[in-house]
Amino acid sequence: MTIRARTMTDAKQQSHTNAELNWWIFMRVSGLILVFLVVGHVFMTFVQVSESDATFDAVVTKLGNPAWKFYDWLLLTLTMLHGSNGARYSIDDYVRSRPNRAWVRNIFFTVAGLIFVLGTVGLFSFNPN
Repeated sequence: MTIRARTMTDAKQQSHTNAELNWWIFMRVSGLILVFLVVGHVFMTFVQVSESDATFDAVVTKLGNPAWKFYDWLLLTLTMLHGSNGARYSIDDYVRSRPNRAWVRNIFFTVAGLIFVLGTVGLFSFNPN
């Protein structure tokens, strides 16, 4: 059982391909970006607006703005990529048999892709009128 890399040097030594090293870097960068996106989303949704103004109509108005749609789509995209890559690490660590690992990964990525597509379609097809 291999131990996951904690530093860039460990990641370089343990990576068998550049793709693994790039995913390792992506996890660190996307995690940091996600922290700021989520904190910003919570601040703009719940702190800037009073509780009595947080209604369905306020959400409809907010989603009528293309900048908000892009912000929410960026949050959805990074969250799905970050979470799916983390799940891939777990699948690789805990599913030992190659055929079983392939099935589990294929099913997982199919479901994750479907959730992403449905989220994107739902977000961009929302019409406030």
